[in-house]
Amino acid sequence: MTDAAERPTPPEGLPPELVTELRECSPAELRKAIVHAQELLHFHGEAESPLDAEADDDILRVTEHDGYTEVVKQFRCADGCDDCPHGPYVYHVTEEPHPDGNNKVHWSFMGALDGDEG
Repeated sequence: MTDAAERPTPPEGLPPELVTELRECSPAELRKAIVHAQELLHFHGEAESPLDAEADDDILRVTEHDGYTEVVKQFRCADGCDDCPHGPYVYHVTEEPHPDGNNKVHWSFMGALDGDEG
């Protein structure tokens, strides 16, 4: 288990009761919750989110826009870095069709956020 100070910040709009329940889940229970949430999205006719955060990313906010998803995140680099975490940074995430017929996720770096905006 990692230090509670490093716990990811839940996205804006997630009910506090759900945040509390998820924080108390084991990794196996969290994986099952992800599968169930994806099933519920499909049930409601929603596509799966193209977001796939790296292990050292802390996603602070996700905002859906017409044609792209805005992601605000910070990241941690190698152990021993006194400046960690780095960010927050803003990205625009899109799904782009490729000639092979598959969609690929594309992260466009938009820039750093001022300290008060994260």
